[in-house]
Amino acid sequence: MENNKFLSDLKSRLAQVKKTRWIRFGIVAALYIGWTIWLDNYYVLFGLLLLIDIYLTQYVPWGWWKKTQNKTVRRIMEWVDAIVYALVLVYFIFTFLFQNFQIPSSSLEKSLLVGDYLLVSKVSYGPRVPNTPLHFPLAQHTIPGLNVKSYIEWPQWEYHRLKGLGSVKRNDIVVFNFPAGDTVALNMQNPDYYTLVHYYGRDAIHRNPQRFGKVIYRPVDRRENYVKRCVGLPGDTFSIVNNDIYIDGVKQARPRYMQLNHYVMTNGNLLTEKAFRTWGISKDDYEYSLVNNSTDAYQQLSYLGFTPNEKGTFNPVYRLPLTQEMIDKMRNSNLIQEIVEEPGVFGGHVYPLDGDYGWTRSDYGPVWIPKKGETIDLTLENLPIYERAIRNYEGNRLEVKDGKILINGTESDRYTFRMDYYMMLGDNRDNSADSRFWGFVPEDHIVGKPLFLLISLDKDRGLFDGKLRFDRFFRSVKHGE
Repeated sequence: MENNKFLSDLKSRLAQVKKTRWIRFGIVAALYIGWTIWLDNYYVLFGLLLLIDIYLTQYVPWGWWKKTQNKTVRRIMEWVDAIVYALVLVYFIFTFLFQNFQIPSSSLEKSLLVGDYLLVSKVSYGPRVPNTPLHFPLAQHTIPGLNVKSYIEWPQWEYHRLKGLGSVKRNDIVVFNFPAGDTVALNMQNPDYYTLVHYYGRDAIHRNPQRFGKVIYRPVDRRENYVKRCVGLPGDTFSIVNNDIYIDGVKQARPRYMQLNHYVMTNGNLLTEKAFRTWGISKDDYEYSLVNNSTDAYQQLSYLGFTPNEKGTFNPVYRLPLTQEMIDKMRNSNLIQEIVEEPGVFGGHVYPLDGDYGWTRSDYGPVWIPKKGETIDLTLENLPIYERAIRNYEGNRLEVKDGKILINGTESDRYTFRMDYYMMLGDNRDNSADSRFWGFVPEDHIVGKPLFLLISLDKDRGLFDGKLRFDRFFRSVKHGE
């Protein structure tokens, strides 16, 4: 009897549905089914029941506010309705199709500039199904102004990437989540947590929240977004010799706009803002670059091979990141006396911090980049290189006891990787926090591929003094240069 009454009511509701509403439901349902097939998760089809009720049966009074006589309630609910629809739309677009991204640092200059706003394609490499599905769509990990998390940690979904248009290629510029950003000391986020542990010790960080702040964990998709150039692919043997990259022993061409730090000695005069602008050097790069002011300047400049002037002092020397094109322009200028490249040892410790391989930022490796399904022989000598991938990225329990390597409690001298990994470097090579300092980028951290610049703003210029870099608006991102 109850079943007959329900069926009768259902038929009555469906009979009253307007033709236009059936059409809207058909379009939305077709898109939803196509999206479900793309997800390869057919449990999501239960969501069709919600769409049926929203568009057809309306057992839940979704539009109750449209019938109210209270104009204030109607006006408020119209705004709420519009905002909810907008947030849902933005959530799906940002998650599965495209996302905007701002270049925050100079690590890719002059290929990409600070103040460039990029459109990043999620479908180029295949969008990830969110690890953290419940998050505010317009904030990465913190809601601006409120200083609270923009996500709810439960539920957490396993890594799954949908089919895309292609895969990461060598020399692609790639947006990815910062691998070493899984653990964060909130009051001191640069350098990263693992570098802090290396220098201060884990106990010192956790026992001193006043200095380091609360230590938190962030899921993969809620970690900071970074953008670098992919210089090493899964299965490559990667090395750097005198700032040149070698893949499987073959020297690679330098990126067109690659910069290295140089010490530039003038003819005796300080350089002007006009001169720096002429050479394309940003204010951040030259503002505090005068070396002579430091207490150990004499020893440093003597070590670099500069010769004192007739007064026994040094002409003004600046430490600047320069491309080869900029160096050529400076050498043709009567303002400059000498240019010396900065030694790689000035770059400090490189990854792995607990290893002792004698590597520097300019002479690094060789190191094999892990590839999905391939097995490596594990030794105490190479373990520091791969332990973060095995423990942090692939979720194993890794420890060393009595000189033996234990993975998940079992003695192991071999390991088969479950993901592909990449080496990512900045073109501003000596001013880039990249794979030389925190290691490999796992495939589950890959976000997308920048397609083109939306707008570009020069923070060193005023609104009517070149702040809007119109020549960069809607320019495509060149990945092979």
